[in-house]
Amino acid sequence: MSGQIVGIVLVRNEDVFIEQAIRNVAGFCDRIHAVDHVSTDGTWKILRALERDYDSVDVRRSHHAGDSHVLVEPYAGTDTWVFGVDGDELYDPGRLAGFREELLGGAFDHAFKVASNVLNCVDLDQARGKASGYLSPPSRSITKLYNFRAIESWRGDGAERLHGGSIIFRNGYDEHSVDNIGERLAWDETPLRCLHACFLQRSTADPPSSGDLHARPILEETQLQDRSWRGGLKRRFLRRLPPDESEWKREKYMRGDLTSVDAVPFFS
Repeated sequence: MSGQIVGIVLVRNEDVFIEQAIRNVAGFCDRIHAVDHVSTDGTWKILRALERDYDSVDVRRSHHAGDSHVLVEPYAGTDTWVFGVDGDELYDPGRLAGFREELLGGAFDHAFKVASNVLNCVDLDQARGKASGYLSPPSRSITKLYNFRAIESWRGDGAERLHGGSIIFRNGYDEHSVDNIGERLAWDETPLRCLHACFLQRSTADPPSSGDLHARPILEETQLQDRSWRGGLKRRFLRRLPPDESEWKREKYMRGDLTSVDAVPFFS
């Protein structure tokens, strides 16, 4: 078994779940780069505390989301799996322990990207150990696990890590080299599964959702890429608007039947 797993985290105002999200993958990753995109809640304080707890975690603040991709560009062409983790993604740490051996043992070397099972949560009750939501599949999987040995380079476009940009693949790989574990294994069987809190309140700075689904507005990639003073003013204006329900998220993440699962393993 050889190689390494590097986590890349990009967050902004995610102080509700970010500590659990990083602790759940800390044993899976050899190193975690965490970038705080100028949060105004307690996210930065939590990240600094995690950096003190784990030698493998390094944190930094940045005004440009694209800086998060710059951190992973040097891993291209090396024996590295890069794992993108968001502040609303809680992976099952117990399952990850066994999956780490499988991954580094070469079981997925045929793929450029590994996707897997996700529950897009509309309710998460930690006290009762229950989560309810919509499974992937049939909903879209948000797992971002990339084989950087399959590429020569991946130059970003200023948006954020592992999104867009220009990739030069090595022979035998392309953008369609994807192994989706969820297409052959059910939630209770998969070694890689995630509670995706995309419809829940993720920051203490956000107004309560009042029982409605709580999906933040999505900034268009062109807005993220525009680093002029006009682009900066537009981003600051948009972030002052109250959260709304994203029809895009509903269409992608609310397919199939409403399902309840055991959430205890995700908070062990």
